[in-house]
Amino acid sequence: MREKKSYPLIVGSIALIVVLAAIAVGWRLLNGDSSLLRNVAMQHERITPNADGDTDATRIQYDLSRNATVSVYLENEAGDRFYFRQEKDRGAGEYEVLFSGVVDGYTLPGESIKGAVLDRLLQDGTYTWTIEATDENGRTETQQGQITIADADAALPELRDFSLDRDTFTPNRDGIDDRIQVQFYQTKEANVRVFLLTHDGLELPIAELERDIPAGMPGRHVYDYEGGVDNGETPPPDGTYPIVAVAEDAEGQKVRVEDELTIAYGGVPRADIFAPPSGDTLSFNTTAVAICDTLYFTMTVENYGNTPIRTTGPAPGTVYDSDWNYNTLGWHTESGAWRAAIGYENELSNYPYRWAVGGPDDLQEIDGYSYLMPGARAVITGGIRLVDVFGNRNPQPIWAGLIHEDVAITEFNNRVDPQAVLVDVPDPDNMPVCEPREIPMKPETENQN
Repeated sequence: MREKKSYPLIVGSIALIVVLAAIAVGWRLLNGDSSLLRNVAMQHERITPNADGDTDATRIQYDLSRNATVSVYLENEAGDRFYFRQEKDRGAGEYEVLFSGVVDGYTLPGESIKGAVLDRLLQDGTYTWTIEATDENGRTETQQGQITIADADAALPELRDFSLDRDTFTPNRDGIDDRIQVQFYQTKEANVRVFLLTHDGLELPIAELERDIPAGMPGRHVYDYEGGVDNGETPPPDGTYPIVAVAEDAEGQKVRVEDELTIAYGGVPRADIFAPPSGDTLSFNTTAVAICDTLYFTMTVENYGNTPIRTTGPAPGTVYDSDWNYNTLGWHTESGAWRAAIGYENELSNYPYRWAVGGPDDLQEIDGYSYLMPGARAVITGGIRLVDVFGNRNPQPIWAGLIHEDVAITEFNNRVDPQAVLVDVPDPDNMPVCEPREIPMKPETENQN
């Protein structure tokens, strides 16, 4: 009787064991074994990375059963190790990546290369490749194989003689050190990026001055940078920045070179003829003037921008004869300089009478040049002695202007506050001859462009 009672119990136990075994087998079939690194494959055993489109790269595949840190590296026969991926965090899943023979940058014994080699082709030869995975518990698994690199175009896209034409520049359109030029000799056809790297890690591109050597081709190249001011953009804040060039060839090799540049007094220059709350913006001493008498004026110039504006003479207070102009006095046009000016109807040249935008007490000297500093105002005075008929109209419309020479006369600084001034012109028989006077010439010691 006992044997009959225990028989169903034995049968049930066996059935339970069979079910559990089936579940275990199913789980194993579904989820695999406990290995971390699985299904590793290298598509080709030989590649020729020379950008000819034929076996330039091979596909690497692997699976991770759980989160891990993965490295992929190759070793030559001498045991030197070259990383394709180094300690990269990866989640569980399937992975596939193309390998073109390019690994983290390295240099060969005896090589002298300017800058940093970021990525480089392996030299021709046979290598042992390794895929190594380490899970969160510190368990490491590796799989290995061999690959041959042949016919590699391993010449680096070097950027030799990388240099800046100055180490400090002042991008403010004052005509002094407003631009820099970056030069280098490129040894191989490659895509080249040149940029200023900001303190926030932003890359500000620098454009090439394309000449006889096309962009990207071997030869000497020149890049030009003005801080964006020519387009009305605000340059980077004053400070020292890396100027960087990165060359990448068709095989994926990258070389980086850099130098330092200091920006000082940078900014978009902004100034105007100040309009007072009451009274004339351009004030004359009279509304009528006789031949041989002098018409005096007063105006105020304000630098409302964030960078100094350079100016040049003649100094406020200078009196012109009406048949002179700024060239007569030796104060020729200076690119980037600002000057207050007087113009009138039918003038033979644009704004023939010009003055500095401040006197010695208003201006600050920087590197031998005179500047009206940000936030400063200066009162400008001067005069014009009428030695002949003043244009064709009478009364004569006369106005003020603020000129940024060889750059612009903005709309709100052009023909400011026109006023009619009557010139007392006698009949021809009674036309006076004005007493000659010495031309107040520019001193020879003044800065010249």
